[in-house]
Amino acid sequence: MNLIKRHKNTIILAAFLGTLSTSAAAEQIIKLQPSSADMTPVLRAALESVTDDEIKIILEKGTYKFLPDYAVSRYSTVTNHGNGMKNIIFPLDNFKSVEIEGNGADLIFHGQVAPFQLYNNKKISIKDLTIDWDIPFTFLSEVVAVNEKENWRDVKPASGSHHWKLVKDQIQFPLVDGFSFNELGSSMVWDKAHKRVYHNTSGFKSRPTKVEKRPNGVLRIYEELKNMPPVGSLISSKGDRDKHRYAPAFQVKDSSNVTINNVKVHHALGMGFLFERTTDINLLNSGVHLSDGSDRVISTIADASHFANCKGHVLIDNARFENMLDDGVNLRGTYVKVDKIIDENTLILELVHYEQLGYEFAAKNDAVWFIKQPSPARQETGIVKNVRVLNEKYTELTFNDNIPADLKAGDILENKTWYPTFTIRNSTIMDHRARNIVVKTPLKTVIENNYLSSMMASILFRGETFNWFEAGAVGDILIQNNTFEYNSYSAAEQAVMYITPKLGKTFDQTASYDKNIRFINNKISSHGGRIVWADRVDGLLIEGNEITRDIDKPSLYPDAPVFDLVNSKNVIIKNNSYKGEYKQVIKADKQSKKSLINDHSIK
Repeated sequence: MNLIKRHKNTIILAAFLGTLSTSAAAEQIIKLQPSSADMTPVLRAALESVTDDEIKIILEKGTYKFLPDYAVSRYSTVTNHGNGMKNIIFPLDNFKSVEIEGNGADLIFHGQVAPFQLYNNKKISIKDLTIDWDIPFTFLSEVVAVNEKENWRDVKPASGSHHWKLVKDQIQFPLVDGFSFNELGSSMVWDKAHKRVYHNTSGFKSRPTKVEKRPNGVLRIYEELKNMPPVGSLISSKGDRDKHRYAPAFQVKDSSNVTINNVKVHHALGMGFLFERTTDINLLNSGVHLSDGSDRVISTIADASHFANCKGHVLIDNARFENMLDDGVNLRGTYVKVDKIIDENTLILELVHYEQLGYEFAAKNDAVWFIKQPSPARQETGIVKNVRVLNEKYTELTFNDNIPADLKAGDILENKTWYPTFTIRNSTIMDHRARNIVVKTPLKTVIENNYLSSMMASILFRGETFNWFEAGAVGDILIQNNTFEYNSYSAAEQAVMYITPKLGKTFDQTASYDKNIRFINNKISSHGGRIVWADRVDGLLIEGNEITRDIDKPSLYPDAPVFDLVNSKNVIIKNNSYKGEYKQVIKADKQSKKSLINDHSIK
């Protein structure tokens, strides 16, 4: 056994030989001990000593601090975040096996860092650790007075771990290593008692004309708003949209056989868990949520978990996602636009959204659907022969066979190969901005035995061919035995389950899109409004659900039906129970009525 000791025994790097079947296998072990000093250079030195293709990192229980100063810096493309140079604490690439054994360790990060980047690994196992930041990249304040006529609000900023200062009549935060947001930017009103988004409010972009100091630590913010926040509410701000998604806590890309077990993320400068082009993912007993007794209201700046063009099976079991500033789960493909037809086999595609630039849409031997306007249907399929990346925005694809003769610039491509089956069960998602679960895969999906509460739609199906360009249409969805409580309470009109394709004007807005959705045996506790709002769905079963209107909050849209059907077909609504007052149970347009089967029952 070979031992390399560094930094007064803080780290032990051990290499040993073992056997697997009849062949020799090598694994190098890094052992870390907690320290009050910056652990980044210690970890970096150890990782640079690794020579084998299997690695195991063991952290003793305790607190570790990681600073950006001596981190590995490299240009990174991170979907739904900002591309650029990132400070990477755990850069783990090209391993046959990566294992991280946390033993209950607390990892505290400082400043602009990307904690984990795991690229091109064959097997990944991470367990038993917690991630947090010493200084959050948010500004939090309590509203103590408002004056609608003079367009000001008085707020008392949170102290504790939040850092800020007043510069030239504007609030700057978080004051970390020379970086600050120069505007409050994306902001949200929160209910102080419950640490959740305030009833009947929406996010807004805060750009005060002036901020001045008042007595007793109060700031007066001069800003004209459509709706002033209630006195006693909290306002969180996360800064400039182009800067406030630095990196996720975990970015896993081009990897396979991933298991993350009992890993908690209390804060991150982007998403919690991001997976790109990764096969077979298990996210078990893990979470994105505030630490116990926290003075904050925000966990991650964006989604708790996000899966972009993955395949195999994705399983989320016993997760806890709370207080993030975007969706609990977003699982989707990617639409790209045909920019130019080169010849009968070759085209140039365009990545349209600026936070998808540099994304690997397809590789050799991938199957790609051609989607020809005005139909949104997946039509012919082509097999990729060659990929030539021109730059972050444009890529040239050559196919084995001729591309469709009627394919033209502006049409859409979708990768057929990179979609997973998906299961989420036994999980809690609540007290956050946006939706609980967003699903966009044509393969089998099961959503069961979860507790779900969301300010917007709890479950959203929305393939879109503009803005985010997130694909695609679902084809086999089972939603059963879930508890939905207090959903769709933002100012924007939503539904517990919202099926709403967002296709450009050049597409047929009446053509079927999503298919085969079963919403059965769920318990829904609401304050009114839509339970299911379905547009352009073919095959929808709503059966055996217990719907109760018992949340003591104002009904935001009292005339909304329980079920609202638009341009849909083959919808069955039966054996549901209803408690409370409902003006209208079912509303269906002419197209939806043609094949609608319902029992009109209110029991």
